[in-house]
Amino acid sequence: MIYIVEKGDTLEKISDRTGVPVWKIVYDNQIENRDRLAQGQALLLLKTGESAGLVEGKTVGGYAYPFVEPEILGQAFPALGELLVFSYGFTFEGDLVPPPQDDLWMVETAWKQGAEPFLVLTPFSGGAFNNQLVKVLVENESIQEKVIEQLFETVRDRGYAGVDVDFEYVLPANRVQYADFVGKLRRKMNENGYLVSVAVAPKTSDDQKGLLVEGIDYRLLGENADAVFLMTYEWGYTYGPPMAVAPLDKVREVVEYAITRIPAQKLILGIPNYGYDWPLPYEKGITRAQTVGNVEAANLAAENGAQIQYAQLSQAPWFTYKKSGIDHVVWFEDPRSIEAKWGLVKEYGLAGAWYWNLMRTFRANWLMTES
Repeated sequence: MIYIVEKGDTLEKISDRTGVPVWKIVYDNQIENRDRLAQGQALLLLKTGESAGLVEGKTVGGYAYPFVEPEILGQAFPALGELLVFSYGFTFEGDLVPPPQDDLWMVETAWKQGAEPFLVLTPFSGGAFNNQLVKVLVENESIQEKVIEQLFETVRDRGYAGVDVDFEYVLPANRVQYADFVGKLRRKMNENGYLVSVAVAPKTSDDQKGLLVEGIDYRLLGENADAVFLMTYEWGYTYGPPMAVAPLDKVREVVEYAITRIPAQKLILGIPNYGYDWPLPYEKGITRAQTVGNVEAANLAAENGAQIQYAQLSQAPWFTYKKSGIDHVVWFEDPRSIEAKWGLVKEYGLAGAWYWNLMRTFRANWLMTES
């Protein structure tokens, strides 16, 4: 199913060897130049009518903004079981704030495609997560009731299947109150036939330090939500040193801790649908990586004659190239790393995986994960 390009390979040679037509290799892997492949590139090879069967009944979902291109979103169907619409916010007075673009088309599309749409609630203010919004909400019962009632009305009126709560940088002092709010929201939603999930930053211990994790209590949130989404990505990030976005060894540590606090069947793994391109040398506080799509990364390697390596510990592909006199290193996801992450889902008996996010094309991934 997954073929690693060797030196001297051409699409015709690979097709002759495997029986998969050239046109299908090109289409499934979104190859830009049929005459250029990158040595070490992982290709998904499925014969016409063949299914990968990778997820084995697990749930598949993904986040998208309402301004996603319909064609790109369409590629993710029929793999998706859940579509998480990002995002609704709220004011300090407890008024729900809808996304700038209309979200109704996504709700309707999801249902038509056999997926359940979820409203994502975030404490966004000025384009960033605001823990003061969280503080006001969880410390004031009347504001909580107002937000919960408006969420219920919006879910009911717009046809959502439930709410996904994504609060980041929760203050440590609000840890218990935050979990209580999730529980109140869940009770209201469950009474009316809707579900509530919660997204959590990756943790490996109860007493882990850091702004992202100190206000997040896995056990309490697991008790108060129908499902918990592990945001297991961003080890490699825009301002950090070059490394895999979701190294499997680090992701495994999070999962192993999470299953001691939350039932495995409630847990959903996070998978990044992107990579990063760092200019070299890396200088802390100065270097800024550019986000790159996974398809774009593979084509970039082929275009620049780069050889793609595969890190065994992190189970992630990477390569270096030079452009305009500047060295670069790119870490991204490919069919191998996707297969490894789904292997983790099955190994620990998790409910499934959701992708952050669906804004970039990655056809091979969806072909691997469709049921």
